[in-house]
Amino acid sequence: MNSKARFTRAGLELDGFLGWVPFTQMKAADKVPKTGGVYVVRRVQTSPPEFLPSSIGGWFKGKDPTVSPDVLVANWVEGAEVVYIGKADQLRRRLRQFADFGSGKPIGHWGGRLIWQLTECETLLVAWRETPGEVPKDVEVGMIDEFRTVYGKPPFANDPHLLGK
Repeated sequence: MNSKARFTRAGLELDGFLGWVPFTQMKAADKVPKTGGVYVVRRVQTSPPEFLPSSIGGWFKGKDPTVSPDVLVANWVEGAEVVYIGKADQLRRRLRQFADFGSGKPIGHWGGRLIWQLTECETLLVAWRETPGEVPKDVEVGMIDEFRTVYGKPPFANDPHLLGK
């Protein structure tokens, strides 16, 4: 499998990723394990992205999660299906928090917040992989490093403060 294929749905399924559900179904996703692991957020569309002027994500302690159009453009990864790679000590809890944040609730964890400025955010799919015997953070770091090697920068919604570097 070539490097970019690793970050397609088919490649991720070969690596054990399951689920592929939209955030809108995360509340009812009892099949999400309670164990630790990593997860990816995948874009379904192949057309160029469109960005919302304001994030639909929740404001935590009065702080607006919106980033400027320059940040969105700088962080966009042309041709990549994966827009975010994350980790969790408890996948079910973390993915529900992520979904709650996207529905406007004031959740303190802002990881991946740029996805809530994509006009297509409701069609994004989430998949996860348990990491028994591995530290989820280590797996996440390895995946992001590999993605960066393939695409020249991290996934769109990872490390937004680095402006696409």
